[in-house]
Amino acid sequence: MITTHEILLIIGMFAVTFGVRYLPILLSGRLEFPDAIERALRFVPVAVLTALILPMILLPDGEWALGLDNPYLIASLVSVVVAAWRRSLMLTIVVGLSVFFIIRLGWLGF
Repeated sequence: MITTHEILLIIGMFAVTFGVRYLPILLSGRLEFPDAIERALRFVPVAVLTALILPMILLPDGEWALGLDNPYLIASLVSVVVAAWRRSLMLTIVVGLSVFFIIRLGWLGF
């Protein structure tokens, strides 16, 4: 049986989640941000993605792994080079995953 506290908790979570997502859309046409803030907001997706991915790359088992025995690190470094060189998302993904699995399966002897 659902209690009153659980119902209030669900309603509260809905209100916070909806408000955080809807409020910027509601105010987007009415507010004008300074240029400095607009330029800074362009970096938010990159910063969030980096914050999510970097711990997986550098701490794959909960400990620092900065050597050649870390396939996540090697594959990500190769991916960065390919992305900067070719500017192709699909090529970057294919090469990065290929390098990762080649190292992970031990085909290079690492």
